[in-house]
Amino acid sequence: MRAAPGAQDPAGFTGPVTQGPGTCPFVPSGGADTTGADATRPGIATGPGTLTGTPTVLRPARARRAPDADDDGDSDGNGCGDGTILPSLRSPAVGRDPYPLYRTLRTSYPLVHDEAFGAWLISRYEDVRAALADPRLVAPPPKSTLTHLTHLEDRAHAAHRALLSPALRGRALAALRAGVERAAFVLARRLSGRQEADLVAEFCHWLPAVAAVTALGLPHEETARVREWCRDGLTHLGAGHGDLDAFLRPYVARRRARPGRDLLSVLCTARADGRPLPDETVVGTAGTLLGAGGEATHLALASFLANLLDHPAQLRLVRERPALMPAAWAESLRRDPAVHIVLRRALVPVVTGAGTIPAGAAVACLLGSAGRDPARFAAPDRYDILRPAPGQLAFGAGRHRCLGVQLARLTAECALHALLEALPRLRRAPGGRPADEGLITRGPKTLPVLLG
Repeated sequence: MRAAPGAQDPAGFTGPVTQGPGTCPFVPSGGADTTGADATRPGIATGPGTLTGTPTVLRPARARRAPDADDDGDSDGNGCGDGTILPSLRSPAVGRDPYPLYRTLRTSYPLVHDEAFGAWLISRYEDVRAALADPRLVAPPPKSTLTHLTHLEDRAHAAHRALLSPALRGRALAALRAGVERAAFVLARRLSGRQEADLVAEFCHWLPAVAAVTALGLPHEETARVREWCRDGLTHLGAGHGDLDAFLRPYVARRRARPGRDLLSVLCTARADGRPLPDETVVGTAGTLLGAGGEATHLALASFLANLLDHPAQLRLVRERPALMPAAWAESLRRDPAVHIVLRRALVPVVTGAGTIPAGAAVACLLGSAGRDPARFAAPDRYDILRPAPGQLAFGAGRHRCLGVQLARLTAECALHALLEALPRLRRAPGGRPADEGLITRGPKTLPVLLG
């Protein structure tokens, strides 16, 4: 669920790296958790509705570049064919605030080519929803890793989905829930007795990986290594890291010989068509869960908690009516998805409601724009846990619907329940909400709270 550091996607964009804390709080002796410096982020706007920043080739038809005082020289800067100059997704200002650009795209340029980014942009809800479900628009190959986007295509992808879906039911789901609940309560209780904390650094960064490691019954000391692998390209389908197979095989052999009650044991003793699941399937499924502990999941969790803390009345409502937690999570994914861009490539020319995508072209489905489309959602910028039908695009759609959606939702619900129980006076620290950062993956880098 995150961009691999230094890896380029098919659109030629280098994914951001999120900096995290130094050691796993779940294991006092956990290994170091080092990260690189943040990559330069794409971004727009110095004020609401004001388009500024680096102009680029963002156009339905080629046009000569117009001069621009804000040009910093990192883009070709062509216009839209009608004289309009728009910033590219790669513009540094768009990472700070992409929403003014999203509004302009939805209103005037629903299908436009961003030459600097190297893709056709789709921004309206119905167009994005249709594109994600269109079999003619396929996911990029595994070498272009963006965690929590689909990377395995055709029969291999379908096989992973078919095998994993039953594995998340019955005994497997019970084992998964037990692991997630335990991890959430351990991390939340570590904060009790404190007066203040940063929930991103001390909770959200760690919970998804800790939860997956705990549910699988792996040693907690491996949590830091799993998080490092997620940064290095381990995807939500268990692909992208050569050491994973060698790491998991010994644990699979031990569980086959002496199964326990953890999720890895459930997978090792499960049967399909009367036969045990092969080791490759068990390792792949375990890798799926470990890969789901990446950046996008912790950013989605951070945005979820930030939205509730920013709306105390809605947080009180969730305290009183825990059955509203799934709705609160879905609304947060709509308003502030952790993944703003899902990449596809057109196998053939694809006619959309906004125009035709050429065969072979890269396509960027702008989830961050689709979730705030006023044609689909009333008052789309408002966070409202009682909103009817908030939609569900944040983890894909159609055959590419992300397998981690159930794990991510379970992690979020267990996280909130644990925090509310362990920290009954939890509230936002004084000061405004820290700005979200990034574009392909986006979320708050800090979340200061008061606990006492």
